[in-house]
Amino acid sequence: MTLRTALTGVTAGLALALAASTASAQAPVKIGLITTLSGPGGYIGEDIRDGFKLAIKDGKLGGVPVEVIVEDDALKPGQGKQIAEKFMKNDGIKILTGIVFSNVASAVVPDVVDGGAMYVSPNAAPSNFAGKECHKNYFVVSWQNDSLHESAGQNATNLGYKKAFILAPNYPAGKDALTGFKRFFKGEIAGEIYTKLDQTDFAAEMAQIRAANPDVVFQFHPGGLGITFLRQYQQAGLKDKIPMVVAAPSLDATTVSAVGDAADGINASSHWNTDFDNPANKEFMAAWNKSFNRVPTYYASQSYDTALAIGAALKGTGGKVDVDALGAAMRKADFQSVRGKFKFGPNQHPVQDWFAVKAEKGADGKIAIVTKGVILKDHGDAYAAQCKL
Repeated sequence: MTLRTALTGVTAGLALALAASTASAQAPVKIGLITTLSGPGGYIGEDIRDGFKLAIKDGKLGGVPVEVIVEDDALKPGQGKQIAEKFMKNDGIKILTGIVFSNVASAVVPDVVDGGAMYVSPNAAPSNFAGKECHKNYFVVSWQNDSLHESAGQNATNLGYKKAFILAPNYPAGKDALTGFKRFFKGEIAGEIYTKLDQTDFAAEMAQIRAANPDVVFQFHPGGLGITFLRQYQQAGLKDKIPMVVAAPSLDATTVSAVGDAADGINASSHWNTDFDNPANKEFMAAWNKSFNRVPTYYASQSYDTALAIGAALKGTGGKVDVDALGAAMRKADFQSVRGKFKFGPNQHPVQDWFAVKAEKGADGKIAIVTKGVILKDHGDAYAAQCKL
């Protein structure tokens, strides 16, 4: 071999390596984020989108280049299905996330996982996907729908209430909410109502609450529904007569900002709060406050954690988008959650602590959500034993 031939071979090799490197740099892993960005629940989708993107550093998750494609499902299950199909068939996306509402998730998730892709939930987690219908390609970073309301039932019991009136919208998450609350509340149920998912007038429900005269009201109304409910509860003169115990979706930062004094004194339960004193949450809060002029909701924190979980899985596979390999890496939960302790249970839903929080007026006159103590430790969900993976 001549020197010229050798140099030519080296040059060709370097050129091929450079070309491969350039091609790799130009092909980030695509992640499809389907969420609700319009309507009364639009702020929830905004926080999920913004929380997810906040975890991306220099265009990377887990050191792997990513591209996030965001679409609005408008709280329409059919539209969510169409977006997911487009993501998978047209864009070749294998990792999907972002859905807010359980009726949309119920329509979308089976198509995703049966189509060989992975779905990682930052919020919605209906009970039917947690038990016998669990799937190896389905992960939940937020909670199982029942579990957050189980914490509210336990909180109401701890606070000494004996007679509760309970309400939730008539859709999968609403049914899971009342089921979860009743599972851990040790007192009497004075009344149980399913409202409409698009309801704007709760006068009839207020009259029924007044007639039942319970010790406490538990209600689950996420997004704009909850804002409307709390305002009308105060206007009906019930706020100072019958206390309220809720789970996080009915008392997030946006709700508190919107209703002001109508939220003052409400007891709630959550797996995360802005005041959590751990390094991951401090980093999240600093980055959020630098980027956005609003207090983050727990939706934002869950989506941030979801991005970290996906990043850890991508790091574990070296950026290879093989769904089985990603699943094996995901199950390790090798990331630092903003909520503190976190692991996946046998059905790939969280095992985590739940905390009592309360809306209180500070020295500045503003209402803030303040952490009070632990309600449940290392709490999973009621369906995990039914899941056989």
